[in-house]
Amino acid sequence: MAGVAYNTNGFAHHRLEDALAILADAGYDAVAITPDVHHLDPLRATAAEVASVDATCRRLGLSVIVETGARFVLDPARKHRPTLLDEPPGAARRLDFLCRCADLGHALGARVLSTWSGALPEGLAPQQGWERLVRGLRALCDHAQRRGMVVGFEPEPGMLVERAAEWPRLRDAVGHPALRLALDVGHCLAMREGQPDRWVRAHATDLCVLQVDDHREGVHDHLMLGEGQVDFHALARALADTGWRGPLEVELSRHSATAPATARACRAFLRQHLAR
Repeated sequence: MAGVAYNTNGFAHHRLEDALAILADAGYDAVAITPDVHHLDPLRATAAEVASVDATCRRLGLSVIVETGARFVLDPARKHRPTLLDEPPGAARRLDFLCRCADLGHALGARVLSTWSGALPEGLAPQQGWERLVRGLRALCDHAQRRGMVVGFEPEPGMLVERAAEWPRLRDAVGHPALRLALDVGHCLAMREGQPDRWVRAHATDLCVLQVDDHREGVHDHLMLGEGQVDFHALARALADTGWRGPLEVELSRHSATAPATARACRAFLRQHLAR
């Protein structure tokens, strides 16, 4: 699947159907849907609601990626908890949530389900966290594969797996053909790993989605494209040199107050700088 998507976590104040229409009008041909309490809640959405969103996406010509980073969908008091790193009851709740998201993705024709590790719980040894993560990802990959999807794993600052450099270790430990890499270009700078073109070249064969935002070195803050230090010209050369044609996904979850204008500006920026 190719295309340029915008993550619906950046449309927190819009009905999902309205956000889809705005994105199509702005020139996007894909959408990254984050199932959340207000957008296709995986714990409550009906089959009719899912079918309606599917019909809307098809009518607008939007292919779908499914993101799983809803902040408080499982615990209203704790952001991104529980995770696959928690004790078995909590980890089981997270796995059930992720599998529900895969089921939504299957119903929407999505090929990619993106997720991350979560932060290491207090008092848990890192090796134990790795073992729990590997076990949970294998189960998720089995489920996603049965739904015709791959699992894009995203290294996320502040979580157990936070660096692009850690990807090969995780890939080899899980050892599942459905596990791929979802690389956020800004996170490379946030974690002081250098420009993202380096990691695109290193892991192009593993990539299933490239998440696009801007960052400054050492700071985890998703910025409007062009306002940080990402070298988009070098990134464009890396994409051309590797021949990678997978989807690009804009992720600006803190820009919901200006979502329509921000989405349009990002689409124009990508046309100019990444020729997509």
